[in-house]
Amino acid sequence: MAHITEITPQNFDSLLKEDLPVLIDFWAPWCGPCRTLSPIVDELAGELEGKLIVAKCNVDENQDIAMKYGVMSIPTLVMLKAGNEAMRTVGAMPKARLAAEIEKAL
Repeated sequence: MAHITEITPQNFDSLLKEDLPVLIDFWAPWCGPCRTLSPIVDELAGELEGKLIVAKCNVDENQDIAMKYGVMSIPTLVMLKAGNEAMRTVGAMPKARLAAEIEKAL
């Protein structure tokens, strides 16, 4: 299984300095669509290991980070390349569609 980083205020800045793109899954434990999307993100993290870093950001615990990226509804996935937004999706979606969005942004 791929390594997925749990975002905290302490590790967030170092994530942005990574050479690989970073895919951030903004979620919350009480969010039904987030629970639907989470296993899909986990699968894609394994399939795309070495191409990108996957991180999860609990919006309840990291409101400042969510606000910084303008996350208004969850689940929201944001891909950052060199600290700049390269892709954003909002809402749950089938694995094939999400994989296509990610591949397009890589």
